[in-house]
Amino acid sequence: MKKTDKIREADMGDKVVHDYSRPGSKPGKPFRAVLLLFTALFMSLQIASSQRFAYVDSEYILNNIPAYRAAQEQLDKLAGEWQKEIEVKYEEVEVLYRNYQNDRVLMSEEMRRKRENEIVTREAEAAELQRKYFGPEGELFKNQEELIRPIQDQVYKAVQDLATEQNLAVIFDTANSATMLYTNPRNDLSDDVLKKLGYRN
Repeated sequence: MKKTDKIREADMGDKVVHDYSRPGSKPGKPFRAVLLLFTALFMSLQIASSQRFAYVDSEYILNNIPAYRAAQEQLDKLAGEWQKEIEVKYEEVEVLYRNYQNDRVLMSEEMRRKRENEIVTREAEAAELQRKYFGPEGELFKNQEELIRPIQDQVYKAVQDLATEQNLAVIFDTANSATMLYTNPRNDLSDDVLKKLGYRN
């Protein structure tokens, strides 16, 4: 076999450098692995670029629904009335405590215990009233579920329908996201949601 029919090799110490410039020469495994990696990366980018995204502003949508505004006004009114009722209870406790402090030196031990128990009881009643109205399962929460939840569900359904119709992979909510530094107005579907709900022409 002639020397020109062999792959040229240059001895560089312990390394052998193959000349792949000769026609018919084939790259080794490392080159093929890099090629496969770039191919997979390119395909992933192509798939990602084909996904469509949009966003809505749920606060803007809800504030443009009359039923939501009316429900919110009703909740605010109830919350204000309940808060005043609670404040009255705590003010009564404060009066009892001040009177107790003023009269304490003149009271017998039995009378002091009686007045102290009364203060503790009235304070516990005020705290219980506060939990009743504003606790995790309180009256405010129940009224929100009754008045607000159905409207929120309608908005969510409209957003889902738009995502399906426009083949959108993700719809973000800018009202609840502090990480969206920029949004293109062309991708804002807030008015589309209002149209689907019948609040825009």
